[in-house]
Order: sequence, then structure tokens, then C-alpha cells
Amino acid sequence: MTEPAAFLEVLSRVAPGTALRTALERIGQQGNGALVVIGAGPEVESATTDGFILHGANFTSARLAELAKMDGAVILDEDGTRILRANAHLIPDPAIETEETGARFRTAERMARMTGRPILAVSEERGQATLFYQDRKHPLRDPSELLVLINQELQTLERFRRQVAEAEEELTRLEVNEQTVLGDAMRVLQRTELVLRIGRRVGRLAVGLGDEGRVADLQRAHLVNGVTELRKLVARDYLYEDEEEADGVLRGLAEMPLVDLNDAKRVCRLLGLEPADTEARPMGYRLVSGAPGLPGSVREDLVRHFRDAHKILLATVEDLSQVSGVGEARAQALRRYLDQILRRHRHPWLA
Repeated sequence: MTEPAAFLEVLSRVAPGTALRTALERIGQQGNGALVVIGAGPEVESATTDGFILHGANFTSARLAELAKMDGAVILDEDGTRILRANAHLIPDPAIETEETGARFRTAERMARMTGRPILAVSEERGQATLFYQDRKHPLRDPSELLVLINQELQTLERFRRQVAEAEEELTRLEVNEQTVLGDAMRVLQRTELVLRIGRRVGRLAVGLGDEGRVADLQRAHLVNGVTELRKLVARDYLYEDEEEADGVLRGLAEMPLVDLNDAKRVCRLLGLEPADTEARPMGYRLVSGAPGLPGSVREDLVRHFRDAHKILLATVEDLSQVSGVGEARAQALRRYLDQILRRHRHPWLA
């Protein structure tokens, strides 16, 4: 599933170079711990006691670092521009489950789950800052460590993107020779899902790096470009022609645990599809998507007219020109495009 925009926005506010991140770094350098709540409201007030209210105290990194020297939590307004309360005692619902062991981090996780507000916790022992937001826990890593992680993830993303290209090319070869089974299409979908998951991880890391992460995010965007469209076309070719039904299967794939995603047979079974070795004939959506100069409506009409990718591949110029919106000139250009595919895969029809 995609990263919620709200989480990425919060993450960007504590990226390296921001005033809030600078304050957290100062707190860690001073050997202090801290609890910082971003945003007030009834949910926060109901779990807050003691401390003192600050009227009109503008936020600065130095001011937050100084207030953190006291044991209690600091509460900021929703924009993080004003400090509302300091040295506050937070008492979240103890029934809320938490996997944290330290008192400060247990409180942070419970407050995040109870209030839906971003909670920042700084470990006094390690100086490590962690963001808790709703059900998420995200350590705020050092920029140099983040760069290493991002580069590793980009290398992994590039490798899996090549695998998508290879799987798609193999699928085309099998389609040309009428040898496709459902598992061949599923392998493309599995690889596209992995690429999108890695891409989201790179995007999240890049946001956490602030301005320095923009180059990495551009690389990520380049590598995932076209992948979402490819998986939709393959799903419509082999699973469900209806876009909503095809999207439903893709959502199921996106929610699948990684341990299940690597086995095409298991994926087909979990998604309620036919067995992976079932013979499959694609509709032709992916095939015609690469044809130059064809409007989307004409591509749809082509597929609905022939309803078989192999029939489209072997259609004559006269056959193609019968489709609404194609005409003689487009039919000839389309035939040249299809001949290139057949030639690349040495189809005997061109012998």
C-alpha cells in the first residue's frame, strides 16, 4: 500500500536541517531525553497533567532543547511554531498495547496510538530520536547512515527493475508463440509489486533526508516510471478485463506478505485465481499500449474488436482498418509496429 501523505508530511518536518530536527539533535548531544507532542486538542489534554502553560512562546530549537532538560513532555501546536506547554506529565491509556520497554518510549507509542498526533521521543542513553505516528514507529537516522541505506535500496530497486523488463520481454515472447500460462503473467505482477514496494521505501528514506534526498527521489521516480501502468495492463490482459476488478486483484497483491509474494502458485491460490499452470490467452491491452500514435479510445476498441492478443499480432492491414478510429494510415503504422514484435521474436509468420 502507498505511504499515507500525512505520514510523509510529518516525516518531512523532522528531516535533517529543519528546526525541529536541530532541536532533537541538541537534546541528544546534551545527553538528555525528551518527549515532544506535535499538536494539542482534547485527546492530548485528556492524557496530560501538571507542567506549565506557555503563552505565546515561539518555537526555536534552542528553546525546545532547554525545556527538554526537565523531565516532562513538551507540547507544540499543530504547526510546530509555538510551544504550548512544558514539563507536562503524559498519562496515556495503559491498556493500549506497546512493544516498547523504556517508560519514555512506551508513553510515546501509546500517546501516538491514542491521539493520532506525532510524538517524538529521544532516548537519554543513546541520544536516538524516534518518531511515533498512529501505529508507526520510525527511527530518525543520521544523514550519513540514511545516504548509505538509500544507495543500497536504489541498487536493489535498479536490479528488480531490470527483472521486470526481463519478465515482460519473456511474456511477450510467449505471447507471440501462444505459449503463455497464468504464472507467466503473475511473474510480471510479482516483480512489479516488489519494485513499487522498494520504491516506496526509497521515497520514505529520501523524505527523511530533507533537501539532500531530492536527487535520490528523482532516481526512484525514474526507476518506477511506467511500472504501475504495466501491472494494470497485465492484470486486464490475464485476470479481469474490467478495470475495477483488475484493480481489486492488484490491491490484494499489494497487501500480501512478502513471504507469499515470491511463489506464483501460492499467489494465484491466495488471490482466488486459476492455478498458475493454467493456459492463458491475453486480451492484448499491453500489446497495443506500445503502438505509437494511437489514442487510448482506439486502443480500447482494438482490444474489444479482436479480444485476443495473438489475433491482433497476425491481423492484416485490412483487418486492422475495420476497427473504429483506425483507418488505412493508422492500420499500416500499426502493422509495422506488430511486425517489429514478430521479427524480434522470430515468428514463423514473417519467414
